[in-house]
Amino acid sequence: MDRLTSMAVFVRAADLGSFTAAAAEFGLSTQMVSKHVMALEQRLGSRLLHRTTRKQSLTETGHLYHRHCQAILAEVDAAEALAEQARAVPRGRLRINAPVTFGSQALVPLVTRYLREYPEVEVDLTLSDHLVDPIEEGYEAIIRLGPIRDSTTLVARPLAPYRLIACASPAYLAARGEPETPADLIDHECLGFAYWSGTLGRQWRFSRDSCTYDAPVNGRLHINDWKGLLRAALEGYGITLGYEAALTEELYAGRLVHLLPDYDGPSRPMHLLYAADQHMTPKLRHFIDDVVKEFA
Repeated sequence: MDRLTSMAVFVRAADLGSFTAAAAEFGLSTQMVSKHVMALEQRLGSRLLHRTTRKQSLTETGHLYHRHCQAILAEVDAAEALAEQARAVPRGRLRINAPVTFGSQALVPLVTRYLREYPEVEVDLTLSDHLVDPIEEGYEAIIRLGPIRDSTTLVARPLAPYRLIACASPAYLAARGEPETPADLIDHECLGFAYWSGTLGRQWRFSRDSCTYDAPVNGRLHINDWKGLLRAALEGYGITLGYEAALTEELYAGRLVHLLPDYDGPSRPMHLLYAADQHMTPKLRHFIDDVVKEFA
């Protein structure tokens, strides 16, 4: 006999206090319920139930075995539920929030691939450089730049750092020269992103050979949109500090030049956040798996 089935029959017979009631619940005969219990007793070499014509009760061994059977059956149910969820088809609306530049340049291609793979899912992707709370604002997942605080309400999955590089147009470099070290940036027009917090708006940090270099920067133009900064750099106005993945096309075409290539530019930690107690629907689980695989 299948041992798990016998355990389930035994637990219900003990809970209901009747072989007949357990038999009706499982669609078995009373004799078959008795055989399941007897099979367990023979395997254990110990009686589990005291049975008389009028009542039945658990033996001392039966009490212990009953408790462990309940735990085992609960684990089996949970495992089967997870397996069923894994087979479930992602469907429904998925609300996501991400930073503007990262979202438009790197996340959107992943989202479109995700939607092609799961045609029953709709995605609402909000791009914003303001910090949002996924729980209060109803997002199922957000991508956040910068350090995060420890939280009991949010799960934080680390992603690859958000790496920035300095670049400028050939026209700007022809007019102003090319900086050879981070310290040379002080003599250049450096474009600023209006939402940069802390010292990043006044000081750009570079590193090489385990040494860091904090370069003071000056600039008269600050813009709250990456496309505006990129346009200003392409127009030859100054040096921009931008997301490396967003600059690939311009660098390849020669419209911009990567400056200080021997130094690592500033980087910011990046995380995927979602509610710790959130029901892990197939649409969210597959999205999380895709993001972590792509950007880890």
